[in-house]
Amino acid sequence: MRLPSTQLNRNKMSLEGKTLKVCSCNGTLALDAKALAAALKTGAPLTLHHQLCRKDAGAFRAALGNADDVIVGCTQEAPLFGELAGDLGTKLRFVNLREQAGWSSEAKGATPKMAALLAMAALPEPPPAPAVQFKSSGELLIIGPAGAALDWAQRLAGPLSVSVLVTGKGELPLERAFPLWSGKVSALSGWLGEFEVEWRQENPIDLEVCTRCNACVRACPEGAIDYGYQVDAAKCKAHRACVAACGEIGAIDFSRLENQRKERFDLVLDLSREPLVRTHELPQGYFAPGDDPLEQALAAQKLVSLVGEFDKPRFFAYKSKICAHSRSGRKGCNQCIEVCSSGAIQPDGDLVRVEPHLCAGCGGCATVCPSGAMTYAYPPVPETGMRLRSALSMYREAGGKDACILFHDPREGRAALLGLGRRGKGLPARVIPIECFHVASVGMDLMLAALAYGASQVALLCTEKVAGEYAAALQRQMGYAETIVQGLGYAGAHFRVLSDVSQIWELEPASTTANAALFNLSPDKRTTLEFAIDHLAKDRAVEQIKLAAGAPFGTLEVNKAACTLCKACIGACPESALLDSPETPSLRFIERNCVQCGLCADTCPEDAIRLVPRLLLGPKAKEPLTLNEAQPFHCVRCGKAFGTKQMVENMLGKLSAHSMFSGSTRRLQMCGDCRVVDMMENKAETSIFDYTKR
Repeated sequence: MRLPSTQLNRNKMSLEGKTLKVCSCNGTLALDAKALAAALKTGAPLTLHHQLCRKDAGAFRAALGNADDVIVGCTQEAPLFGELAGDLGTKLRFVNLREQAGWSSEAKGATPKMAALLAMAALPEPPPAPAVQFKSSGELLIIGPAGAALDWAQRLAGPLSVSVLVTGKGELPLERAFPLWSGKVSALSGWLGEFEVEWRQENPIDLEVCTRCNACVRACPEGAIDYGYQVDAAKCKAHRACVAACGEIGAIDFSRLENQRKERFDLVLDLSREPLVRTHELPQGYFAPGDDPLEQALAAQKLVSLVGEFDKPRFFAYKSKICAHSRSGRKGCNQCIEVCSSGAIQPDGDLVRVEPHLCAGCGGCATVCPSGAMTYAYPPVPETGMRLRSALSMYREAGGKDACILFHDPREGRAALLGLGRRGKGLPARVIPIECFHVASVGMDLMLAALAYGASQVALLCTEKVAGEYAAALQRQMGYAETIVQGLGYAGAHFRVLSDVSQIWELEPASTTANAALFNLSPDKRTTLEFAIDHLAKDRAVEQIKLAAGAPFGTLEVNKAACTLCKACIGACPESALLDSPETPSLRFIERNCVQCGLCADTCPEDAIRLVPRLLLGPKAKEPLTLNEAQPFHCVRCGKAFGTKQMVENMLGKLSAHSMFSGSTRRLQMCGDCRVVDMMENKAETSIFDYTKR
């Protein structure tokens, strides 16, 4: 059925010109075509097929002749439908109505959810993210015990250019088919096409130079050398007969033991029992299957395919101007570095540096970033916001209530949802699943936006594959968001991290806004948060909400007795939350801009600033507030104001007793220009030049 554009309202313009094909999957789905057509406001009957992939395949093929864009309510048979489309040029989109809605104990009430899923499927695809390039020529280094490393080297030496670094004893192959070294890895870094491996050669015999003539084996009086050409240090008595036997070949050099060697490779197969790279997300091109033969075989299969040029999305965008990592060597926010599971983010002076080749696309850095300096780009937040708004709008207009958004990833998360559906339990009718590349990318901005769009709850499915630091970060984000929502008077539990998808049935609906928001989400995180919170706070008599330490909102308390208004804190603030005043010596503060990074407090020489996490609502949050002000001090010579009275008095108190200023503290009470004039007028005054002439 093709939807007529005349029947579409503003929220459903994405369905214009689309053809919908839905199927009851041999009568197993409780799919009400009439109710679904009414929910979608098609204005025409919706044909319900029962065997679209079998008996009705001809009807599907025939429908493609008049359609440019087709939405199919089935994902299992997507390859078959693609074949049926052939070379017609029809664009096919697929949405899982079976496991996500129809195969559920609440399937009869799932029509609003089906409408929401179809509405999301009809949206334009987000623009592609910029690409990160990889280039591999197949230079592979195998690291590990001699037996396993040499075995796999012989198998892979054909399709790949293999080198081996042996980390234990073992008999060497009879033929020299590939470079061979021995030693202990001291450093391994890089990614597909750009690995750098550094090792210390712990064996005096260079296996790459050795001709394996066995002269050293026969010459050693202690039998300290075996046919793996490794010197047993416990047996060796330093006779050095082996060195003499090796002669001009020069393969044996005991002074070589302290040398470090460094080489570059495209790929690394690490057969060590404990991986050399310990990050949760391993670099592209690095495989660490351990001593499991099956895992080794799977890794070898993948290695063979990694020759050529590849690309992946650049998952993040970074605005250095608002990064609160550091200023002038003082540490501020370190959250992105701490949460990154791939080691892609490192300090870089006052900023951070992200290596896009190591970035695994989790988005955890964007989730925890308080300023929005780090943002997620796969897809950007406005694109995810469009899916949220479209789904919730359609769900609500189709009669759905208490919607719960369930974010999950396309791998373990999708498999868990499919498994739940096929076991007959399925998802509750009010739960709308939304797939994202990684659940760690769902931050507080998206969570609160979902509630502003009318959702009752937001749940994130964190399977055992999700790094622990991500789950902890998401729990903290949810804690801040829940405090805000509860402080605004919305009852119930609105946010939940699920370790098992079946836990979704434990959630009870929570209260939410009666009027769904219509705004689009902004690429700027703080702006999105402001929109969502302002909408949720509308008509709520709440001025401020206390938050836990670490929250990205808050104010400052200044000890006025200690503060000298030196204004070092203003220079340290990366968010323009602290301001100077051109009229009087004062310290002003805009609370909306503060991200509670702590740079101001750490920079203050008087330790006069304390962070106070809270959320201030209303226009006051955007208005400059004077935290401290002082009486200006006027130059005793020209009368021009400079500094503050307190600052000058503190300086006089500290320096008046110093011998250099004995009887001359008047100059300290002058502005900079007058000090120069005063020095020039007092020619008889002793200066440093008088000492240099002696």
